[in-house]
Amino acid sequence: MKESYDFSKGERGKFYNQNAEFELPIYLEPDVIAFFQNIADINGTDIQSIANEWIRTNIDRMATVKN
Repeated sequence: MKESYDFSKGERGKFYNQNAEFELPIYLEPDVIAFFQNIADINGTDIQSIANEWIRTNIDRMATVKN
C-alpha cells in the first residue's frame, strides 16, 4: 500500500446510481443446499428457482395464517 494517494483528479459521485438495486446474498447450510439441489435436479431446473418458489409459497402461507 502506498504512503499516500492522489485524488485531486477524482470525481465525487461518478459511479453513484440513485436507482441501483442490490441483491443480498443468502447463505444456506449444506443440508439445505443438498435438499434444494436434489429437487432442482429432479425438476431439471436450478436451485435458485426452486428456493425462490419454496420461499414464495411459504410467504403466502404465512400471510394467510397472520390474517
